[in-house]
Formats: sequence, structure tokens, C-alpha cells
Amino acid sequence: MQKVLLINTGGTIAMSEDQTTGKVSPSSENPINTQSSFFNQLADITVVDLFNLPSPHMTMETMLTLSKYVEEQAPHYDGIVITHGTDTLEETAYFLELTLELNTAIVMTGAMRSSNEIGSDGLSNLRSAILVASDPASADKGVLVVMNEEIHTATYVTKTHTTNLATFQTPTFGPIGLISKNQVIYFQNVLRREYYPLNIVHKKVGLLKAYAGMDDQLIRTIETAGYKGLVIEGLGAGNMPPVTVEAIRHLIDKGIPVVMVSRSFNGITEDVYDYAGGGKRLRQMGVIYAQGLSGVKARLKLMAILNTPEFINIEQAFHL
Repeated sequence: MQKVLLINTGGTIAMSEDQTTGKVSPSSENPINTQSSFFNQLADITVVDLFNLPSPHMTMETMLTLSKYVEEQAPHYDGIVITHGTDTLEETAYFLELTLELNTAIVMTGAMRSSNEIGSDGLSNLRSAILVASDPASADKGVLVVMNEEIHTATYVTKTHTTNLATFQTPTFGPIGLISKNQVIYFQNVLRREYYPLNIVHKKVGLLKAYAGMDDQLIRTIETAGYKGLVIEGLGAGNMPPVTVEAIRHLIDKGIPVVMVSRSFNGITEDVYDYAGGGKRLRQMGVIYAQGLSGVKARLKLMAILNTPEFINIEQAFHL
């Protein structure tokens, strides 16, 4: 029987609903601790409560603590399952993807409904995650996110709906596998993985979303606020209002990298348009165009690059 470590970090999957008021909040006793025994026939499970945090309370420091703990425990297990709140699950998953270099299956899951709500999805998602973590085919695939009987890569998955059980999806590329009854089925391969050995996260990276009529004031605050990098969710395939161009140029001239992604839900960035604020001119100016990443993922990647001790060519890293 495969050995699986179940790491609880909090979130809705570890919360209960007050039957009178309807409010959902952390429980003094994590419901997963009483329910995980249901899955002992699937694997030899060890349960650890590392945190009990709502996912908006996650920070770079707690993510790094989790990464170091997983790295320490991985040699002792065939797979690791991490429960997490859904609001920032995709960010923690991608942070782990960037900072871990392991062959052990690492699977993250959560729930959209608390443990005692009608139609709670926590147990189902946890069961699926344990099945995936126990499957030898899941090894060396990086960090996976398992929700609603689908398997997604940490790099591209995102939360697409505030309450729907099918909220986690991978725009453009789709999931790499699914769970059918007790069977784990993969139909896509993970093509590439990256690794950035972090011991501290002290260089900050900002994230801004472009909009019609945007001026340059927010962009100009990036340098004065001490940020060492900026990710912009640009318009369309990666364009900006013309009034922002000089502020972007100023950051680049000061050695502050600017990475462009699209605010669009699907598709990739391209330096197509040759006009003031168009992608062609922005790229010629030194803006780095990321392929396939959301704004929050590009921010984490740039932060990992900037906080890695060894020199890394940022533009080449974003083209991996």
C-alpha cells in the first residue's frame, strides 16, 4: 500500500457552517481529521495539521514554510496531498511548483462547500486527491491540483467561479487527466518544469491590471514603494494605453523588470500591434512577454527569479 502524507493548511475544506447564521468559519477541530480515516483502504495515510488558515491569510512566508516542509517529508512518502483554501490555492500550488524539485507526487485540493453544508465536495475532492497521489503515474509531474474529478497542472489552473463546484479550470490548455471511479487517467503530458531554490522572499513584485483610460500614476509608484519588479495584465494580447508608456520605460531604465500578460481569460500574449502602447513597441522597449501565465502566476515566477541567488536571464526564463 502506498504511503501518503496529508498536510492540512486550512480553508473551506476544514471549516463548518453555522446552521443558524449560515456563516462559514474555521472549526476548533479540523473536520478532515475525523473523516480522513474513510480513505485508509486507499493508502497508508499520515495526517499533519501544518496551518489552519483561510487562504486569503496565506503569505509568501507561509508558502515558503510549506515548501520547505514538503521538501523535508517527501523522501518518506510515495505521495503528498495538501488541503488548502480555494481563493489562493492556485498561487500556493504554483509557488510549490517553482520551488520544489521532487519526483514525489504532490497534489493540492480543497472544497467550495464546508464540511457540514448540503452537497459538500470536500470528501470527494480529498478522495480523488489521495487516488492521484497514490498512483505511480503521478510521480514526476510536478504539483497537481485535483478538484471536481479533474487533474490540472499548478502552472495553468485557475479559479473561474466564486461558488461553483467546477470552478477550477485550465483555460486554453485544459486538464491533463481525470478520475473515473477508482481509476486515474492521464491524457496529456507535462512538457516542462522549472526550479528556483528559495530560502527567503524579500524582493517584492507588484501586479497591476490595465484598463481603458489608465494613466501612469500607479506604475510610477512601483519604484518609490520599493518594488523590484512589475507584472501588468495588459489589454488584449498585451497592449497598454499610450499615457502609461513613459512610466513603463522609466522602470525598465531603472533596472526594474516589467512582465506583460493578458487580462483576457483565454489565449496568450503576442507583440503584434505597432502603435503607441502597442505590444510591438513595448517589447522593443524591453517589456517581457509571458506565455500562458495569469497575472498572479507571472508575479510568483518573477518573484522567484528575483529572489534566487544565482543570476537568471529573466526574459529567457519567461520563454521556458
